[in-house]
Amino acid sequence: MKVILLAVALVAIGIFGMAVRIVFLKGGKFVNTHVGGNKHLKRQKVHCAQTQDKIEQRNAWREVQFKNATFAQNMKAGK
Repeated sequence: MKVILLAVALVAIGIFGMAVRIVFLKGGKFVNTHVGGNKHLKRQKVHCAQTQDKIEQRNAWREVQFKNATFAQNMKAGK
C-alpha cells in the first residue's frame, strides 16, 4: 500500500510541476515532441511515418507511366 501511495504522490508532483510551468510561464505550453517539430531532424530530412509515406506515394505516382500500361482482355477474376 505504501508503494502505491508513493507512486501516486510522485505522479501528482509531476503533474503539478507541468501545470505550474504552463500557467506561470509567459506563453507556456507543452513542448512539441512530434518528429515534424524537431529542427535537427528536419535538417537531416527525417520525417514522421505518415509524412514519409505521403512523400513516397507522391514519388511513386510520378514514376508511373500509364501510356505503357496494358490490360488483358479475356481474363476472369481470380484466374
